[in-house]
Amino acid sequence: MIKDSGNRREFESGAVRDVAEGKGRCDLLPLGVISHRLGNKVFAFIEEYIRYGDIASLWFALDHFIGTDDKQWCSMLLEVAKQYEAGAKKYDERNWEKGIPLHCYIDSAVRHYLKWMRGDTDEPHDRAFVWNILGAIWTHQNKPEMIDLPFMDSSR
Repeated sequence: MIKDSGNRREFESGAVRDVAEGKGRCDLLPLGVISHRLGNKVFAFIEEYIRYGDIASLWFALDHFIGTDDKQWCSMLLEVAKQYEAGAKKYDERNWEKGIPLHCYIDSAVRHYLKWMRGDTDEPHDRAFVWNILGAIWTHQNKPEMIDLPFMDSSR
């Protein structure tokens, strides 16, 4: 199940997402500092991506979270497929491919990761984290106009 506030945000691309307002902006957290304090490399890898734009950092975050064994990946991807199925029912099939700003994926990924670390069980935060990171990677590769992170400012 994907939680639903009933409120939608529609982007210029036509994609929609649940309104994140009031949940905080986890993409603005100092993830490198948090990584150091918690001794958690996932935050450091996401921070590296935000600052430098190398998607390898997001792959490292996923490998650190899932593991590097193909069986672990297959098990997680089967779970993430349920996230895609739920999203297709909630919004529309392939809604995410229309174009969602990258900061939205990072914001949501970090929020779900924190909730997973805290032990929240109100929804499958582990698969939501992976779904958002995969969405960020896909968007970076296929929708460059949706990249709105600090590394873009330094390349202009």
